[in-house]
Amino acid sequence: MLETVNLTKNFNGHAAVSQLNLSVKPGEVFALLGPNGAGKTTTINLLLGFLTPDGGEARVNGVSVAADSIAARRQLAYIPEQVMLYPRFSGVENLDYFSTLGGRRHTRQELLALLKRAGLQAEAADRRVSTYSKGMRQKVGISLALATEAKALLLDEPTSGLDPAASHEFSQLLRKLAGQGVAVLMATHDLFRASEDASRIGILLNGELVGDFATNDIKHVDLEKLYLKHLRA
Repeated sequence: MLETVNLTKNFNGHAAVSQLNLSVKPGEVFALLGPNGAGKTTTINLLLGFLTPDGGEARVNGVSVAADSIAARRQLAYIPEQVMLYPRFSGVENLDYFSTLGGRRHTRQELLALLKRAGLQAEAADRRVSTYSKGMRQKVGISLALATEAKALLLDEPTSGLDPAASHEFSQLLRKLAGQGVAVLMATHDLFRASEDASRIGILLNGELVGDFATNDIKHVDLEKLYLKHLRA
């Protein structure tokens, strides 16, 4: 569903992403681990078509992002670290607006049902988003992925700043989406959430994928040792 083939992006002669090869299948949660500056956000922006690669290719469900970014983007939903919504709109109004932009129209009852599926409390649906916590804003983002029937979900540090309860709840939503066949690529530096939520973990350093592991094959303590070993190298 998500694939990069020798994907490369340079900034001022420096390779932010270098010959990157990774793939995420339907129903799979792939955690891309790495420190700040490792190339995680650049990789996501290349998959979204926000950046043009200097080499290689990014594909969404077989569609080349560079060749047809609109067709590729129609199959994606993106949740950044800070979900940008209109603060004066309510949750249901934001969902209505953005899902319509994505080419999907829904009745009010359908919109409320989508917000409920994403875990937003019923009483919050008609409140202004300016009163929402970060976790509540992310649930609106998840509901948009549901509304647009996205086949792949891109996440950039999704649990940063969440309290443990909100982080756990968000993780449950991700697993539910993966169970419905959505491919999830999650860029993070949270080792615990990666080991808890992902079916596969990749370690990205200096734009290169230096490790790719099935989560079932490694324990959290092993992941920490592997990660630190690569950082020190």
